[in-house]
Amino acid sequence: MSEALDPQSWQYRGLNARAPSLSVLADTLNELAAENHPVVAVTADLQYSNGLIGFARKNPDRLFQFGISEQNMVSAAAGLATTGYMPFAATFASFLALLCCEQIRTDIAYSALPVRLIGHHAGISLGFYGTSHHATEDLAIMRSIADLTVVAPADGAQLAAAIRASVDWPEPIYFRIARGHDPVVYAKPAPFEFGKAVVHGIGVDLTIFACGTMVHPALAAAESLRAAGHDVGVVDMHTIKPLDREVVVSAARTSRSLMSVEEHNVLGGLGGAVAEVLADIGGAPRLTRHGIMDEYSLIAPPTHLYAHYRLDAKGIESVALETLAKRGPA
Repeated sequence: MSEALDPQSWQYRGLNARAPSLSVLADTLNELAAENHPVVAVTADLQYSNGLIGFARKNPDRLFQFGISEQNMVSAAAGLATTGYMPFAATFASFLALLCCEQIRTDIAYSALPVRLIGHHAGISLGFYGTSHHATEDLAIMRSIADLTVVAPADGAQLAAAIRASVDWPEPIYFRIARGHDPVVYAKPAPFEFGKAVVHGIGVDLTIFACGTMVHPALAAAESLRAAGHDVGVVDMHTIKPLDREVVVSAARTSRSLMSVEEHNVLGGLGGAVAEVLADIGGAPRLTRHGIMDEYSLIAPPTHLYAHYRLDAKGIESVALETLAKRGPA
């Protein structure tokens, strides 16, 4: 690998550690409130699902409950932002990105208001709740909205760092997070910079671009592939927009093959963003876009769905091997 993955570095926490991240949002907002930042939170009857009950207990005058009224919640968050507050609006990603798309575009992004949108339980993490509650289109929708930053943190530590970094970020932000109790990828505090990917290695044979929940299994897959003699690197592309174009170009110039991995439709999300950069530079290596193959997700426990769509470590490894085989020998 041209950039070695150092298991002892800050970048890499280990593949077997687990820690709850459900309380990270509330804990970080409590810290910011204690530091006199003008943070408030709004939610749509999901303060227990997203952990904001922990924020309400310490700052009861800063949490606004809207019930099952997500569109009103987003518009109200915009209104709060016009009065000097920095609102964090949290609900299921499927509701936030799809149901509230118009309010996000017109009330928040077009108006350039510093609202932080928290789309939790993203991807297929809601399992048995079914396709109506799965968010496999949100990255594509959100990154198509002008002046809206799109971020998918890999774990709780990175989410906390991203929330802190958002204090000085001028644009509205869509945060895409999972359901909590996520595998730990980074030690605390995790360095974070909007638009600057975390490079866990650029591989000569293959570089994998991953975001959000797919970073951990991508690292595990790369570990197995390296043990089998393949030169494989992983890039945590936590910011989908603005994308770190420099690292994509660097990987394109170094790696024989590229692969994107996302808990999302392969159209319009991380893979689409990487493909756009490759199209601009020309002469790029083969890109395999791995995720949900432009279909509506099935209903099952999340672990079964990850296995079915080959979005666990074993599945990602198998897709990577197929990609390497298509490339052929050096």
